[in-house]
Amino acid sequence: MYLRDKLRSLLVRAYARRVEGHLDHDQVPKHIGVIMDGNRRWAKAAGSTTAHGHRAGADKIGEFLGWCTETDVKVVTLWLLSTDNFDRPQEELGPLLGIIEDVVRSLAADGRWRVHHVGTPDLLPGQMQTTLKEAEEATAHVDGILVNCAIGYGGRQEIADAVRSMLLDAQDKGTSMDELAESVDIDMISRHLYTGDQPDPDLVIRTSGEQRLSGFMLWQTAHSEYYFCDVFWPAFRKVDFLRALRDYAARHRRYGG
Repeated sequence: MYLRDKLRSLLVRAYARRVEGHLDHDQVPKHIGVIMDGNRRWAKAAGSTTAHGHRAGADKIGEFLGWCTETDVKVVTLWLLSTDNFDRPQEELGPLLGIIEDVVRSLAADGRWRVHHVGTPDLLPGQMQTTLKEAEEATAHVDGILVNCAIGYGGRQEIADAVRSMLLDAQDKGTSMDELAESVDIDMISRHLYTGDQPDPDLVIRTSGEQRLSGFMLWQTAHSEYYFCDVFWPAFRKVDFLRALRDYAARHRRYGG
């Protein structure tokens, strides 16, 4: 069993090097969104606890961002906690929030990435809000991958918050509702999203075999490519990542044309 597993590992690494060697860095997506799904099912299959599954998923993030750095990705959006996740039992949600806080601290301490929160801060515990603010301030100068940490995030909530922000901005400027209605366009709404002036995702990866968006970046992904992977997030390998990039590079993006 040990020799078979070792041989399989060697073959996978050799295959990954082959795929990477044929990768055209000019065709690499500049912004990747990731729906990191399958932590709980991975833990169940391993006969372990849900918390262990979430920790294993958290441990995968740094490794994943390292692969992104190697392939010249500029922006990564990680969906760490959705607005729907707040409906989970407290015995799961409490440890999960702690694990996510540790992830944010680890990303900031690494020094290679610039941390940015996307989501509704008011939904988060005060300590989580403080941790995110400190991480953003500590990494504001970093000239590395911009890592959007989607925490307390929902696509519909983001659009609602964008409209609210737009209305408040108009009120502050003394703009009438008639004037605002005349000036509203796609660019105006985009500027009020959590991602502001960032480029939209080129590629969205979802692990665990689920083939749905679940409300992830509904506005920004209008023209994104999607890659659905059967493997659970904690078991996601570099070869899986490279396959996603290869698949993306082989597509012809028409943007509706």
